[in-house]
Amino acid sequence: MNKEYSCLVASSFIKKYKAGYPLITDEAIHANLLKEEGVVFRLVDDSNDFIARAYYGKQNKGIGWVLTYDEQEVIDEAYFIRKFQAAFQQRNSLFRDPETTSFRLFHAEGDGIGGLTIDYFAGFLLINWYSQGIYSFKKPILKALEKTMEYRGIYQKKRFDQGGKYVEEDDYVVGERGSFPLIVKESGIQFAVYLNEGAMVGVFLDQRDVRRTLRDHYANGKTVLNTFSYTGAFSVAAALGGATKTTSVDLANRSLRKTIEQFSVNGLDYEAHDIIVEDVFHYFKYAVKKQLTFDVVILDPPSFARSKKHTFKAGKDYPDLLKQAIAITADNGLIIASTNCAQFQMKRFKVFIDQAFKEMGAAYQIVEEFSLPQDFKTTKSFKEGNYLKVVFIRKQTLK
Repeated sequence: MNKEYSCLVASSFIKKYKAGYPLITDEAIHANLLKEEGVVFRLVDDSNDFIARAYYGKQNKGIGWVLTYDEQEVIDEAYFIRKFQAAFQQRNSLFRDPETTSFRLFHAEGDGIGGLTIDYFAGFLLINWYSQGIYSFKKPILKALEKTMEYRGIYQKKRFDQGGKYVEEDDYVVGERGSFPLIVKESGIQFAVYLNEGAMVGVFLDQRDVRRTLRDHYANGKTVLNTFSYTGAFSVAAALGGATKTTSVDLANRSLRKTIEQFSVNGLDYEAHDIIVEDVFHYFKYAVKKQLTFDVVILDPPSFARSKKHTFKAGKDYPDLLKQAIAITADNGLIIASTNCAQFQMKRFKVFIDQAFKEMGAAYQIVEEFSLPQDFKTTKSFKEGNYLKVVFIRKQTLK
């Protein structure tokens, strides 16, 4: 058996790792012995006592993840089988739900293996590898999947090119090749997904609870503006919930045909709705100029976005974005403010919301809050892993 490296944890981080913190960072360990991604090593304190066993894999956020706190546990195929069996058991209710055939099957550090996620799409699995380090375990992981569940086929996304970018390739791994678009269901809503067309498949699964709530409780009889709309998933949910009209705005040219497709697979007349390819910030100015207002405005921007004239960083610019939304939201209307930026928590997000409304001279009431759905499992020892923050805000006018 090869000698296992031991990496000394800096004294200021020992308590943190002993409390279950899973992310390995440059400043936390003396990593000079780690040369090849995928190597498994021990975290030890200054007395050389075992803390945890981890793997070396460079991501934007760190250089590896803890795999076990049990000194006797070996990282092999049986290890992955145990992890997958536990995770899949916790998704039993989703497997049994005839109205949902798309969900997160295994969620990285929340299920015990940082840098690895697996999504389920109507019998197909989609593996996201977030480092060359975790990708080095591909063979035992695929064998473990074969022994723990039945699937039609497996696709993958390698997300470890420079800067954490997606590696362009066919994405097919094993099993049946899919016929795309693959039609999946989420709370009865149908979505067309593509597992072989670049980094994104056509729907963000972490917004499932938000879409269902919009459809069931807030859309009926309302006009809805969906900004940064991607493939129009929120617009489809609103239309199915009885919205009188939805307006979807996104800068990407693909958003037009993708949104038309999502409306069509749900039997909805896309021509009864507006699908606009335009910079969202330009659209806000147009809406103000034309004195347009909407009953519901959805803000779900990426953490970072750049167009020819605008650069958006959620940690800095969200209050200004929210102010533009407030300006075109009807009195007693609803703003669904969402961010997937992991750099700040819900408390800070609410500070942004308060700041924006005060600067616009408007009152507000928070009526609903959401974080990640149950299948996107998180751990209390890694708060930044619970990245999704969604707040339903009722706009009120000052008396």
